[in-house]
Amino acid sequence: MRLLHPLTRPLRRLYDWMLGLADKPGAEKALAGLSFAESSFFPIPPDPLLLAMGAGAPRKALRFAFITTVASVLGALLGYAIGAFLMDTVGQWLLDIYDPDGHIWDRVKAWYDENGGFGLLLAAITPIPFKVFTIASGALDLPLATFVLASVVGRGLRFGVEGAILRIWGKPVVAWMDKWFDLLAILFSVLLIGGFVALKYL
Repeated sequence: MRLLHPLTRPLRRLYDWMLGLADKPGAEKALAGLSFAESSFFPIPPDPLLLAMGAGAPRKALRFAFITTVASVLGALLGYAIGAFLMDTVGQWLLDIYDPDGHIWDRVKAWYDENGGFGLLLAAITPIPFKVFTIASGALDLPLATFVLASVVGRGLRFGVEGAILRIWGKPVVAWMDKWFDLLAILFSVLLIGGFVALKYL
């Protein structure tokens, strides 16, 4: 693992900072802000910050998971609004960033035609970029009730499981993450990139 250390040193510093953030006054606002942004336009998911904060303060892990879920669903509603009302401007600009050749958008449209809200639910749980599906939901007129239900269930399940694990096994999780940090950092990077790649093969 030490051979990877120079490659992951910046991530290690960021992780240590996030661990120390758990009991700081602005921690929950930072977590909520990142969760909100990730659901509509920002590429980095909130999971690393949730995991680090929950590991640093296990007694607050479920509270952190709840904040992450609520903020993520609210951010998803912003993504929905972008797709429904600003698709030709802001929506297209965001898609040009994440999907310059339009291939992913074509696959998402086909996925919606075949699976409806299940595609959104899958994206809410997995590393597949949630923001693409929140924007698509508004643009493709997914019923708002279905959208909210899929977002709440998917995001709640994903972040709730993380929060419960940290609440029960917070300190061992910290020790395990410290021991295998380099490998986990590489794995996270692979999952982040893989989520976008997966959209091409839905």
